Amino acid sequence: MKTHSQRRFVRGAVLLTAVAALGLAACGSDASDEASGASESVPAEPAPAASEPAPVVTDAAPPPSEAPVATDAPAATDAPALAEGGTLRIGAIPDQDPEKLTRLYGLVSEFFNAELGVEVEYVPVADYAAAVSLFRAGDLDLVWFGGLTGVQARLQTPGSIVVAQRDIDEDFNSVFIANVDAGIAPITDVAGLSAFAETRFTFGSESSTSGRLMPQFFLDQAGITPESFDGEPGFSGSHDKTVDLVAAGTYEGGALNESVWRKRIEAGTVDSTKVVEIFVSPGYHDYHWILSPAAAERYGDGFADKVLASLTGLSIDDPADAAILELFGAKSFIPADAGDYGDIESIGRKLGLITE
Repeated sequence: MKTHSQRRFVRGAVLLTAVAALGLAACGSDASDEASGASESVPAEPAPAASEPAPVVTDAAPPPSEAPVATDAPAATDAPALAEGGTLRIGAIPDQDPEKLTRLYGLVSEFFNAELGVEVEYVPVADYAAAVSLFRAGDLDLVWFGGLTGVQARLQTPGSIVVAQRDIDEDFNSVFIANVDAGIAPITDVAGLSAFAETRFTFGSESSTSGRLMPQFFLDQAGITPESFDGEPGFSGSHDKTVDLVAAGTYEGGALNESVWRKRIEAGTVDSTKVVEIFVSPGYHDYHWILSPAAAERYGDGFADKVLASLTGLSIDDPADAAILELFGAKSFIPADAGDYGDIESIGRKLGLITE
């Protein structure tokens, strides 16, 4: 059986190959995709499995009697045995462009396959509510939820295990933005959000923590209710879409995940002549991984601990690990606890977004 270091070496080669392929593909995307923050239209081909190294091609095949013996390559029987329990089905709330998520969780699937010794399948979902429903139905085993959807999932699926969060999720923030033509100046405190009264405003997904729950909570503290806007508030469906709609002038203001906003700025896909940052909210706990009780039982005692160890073992100093952490916008994963999300649950109940 391969050692832990051997598995990490093979996994690193696979992940770095996949990341390189993504970089080449990104270079070929057209200007309109870059302007919207979308990625290339054809998803990258899935990386080869770690246990199936690519064959070595020589200039000419030697005669059968002179065929060289591969002494360094592990025999087929050396591949780590897959854990019993069937395929681990992972998912995530669709908070960004679907193609971007497919590429990210392709890498995450390779990572879990190598670290946990299980078959892994990424299952895309249509919306935030679908992620919660599929988790409850047992069709998803391990899901990257936001703060609100994580609380909803645990309430609907008793026995669920909160595993890990990113380092940035201990003190996460929302960003309020505005179209420049709205004439709203940057503010320094929550009370200043009253400037969004009588504007056309959009949240992200209806179940988004950073794109709806917490922004609505902070607006409420400033005396702004949904009835205060010019018409019903919108729900863009994702953070990227919120930026695009406000930049286009479809809405005069909006709120989104700060991490996505910063990435868009770094990528040069925010036109500062059309959309500006108005306010960064106070911090709160947000995204986290949750393991279903059924999956924990299928894979046996200690599986949740193995998942936690694999995630917290990611190192920014390892190139393959760093590729995953960068896509998550983090420097590390840290342990998380259900108690971290007590405030999210309280606010969700107050705003009528949690009714169980």
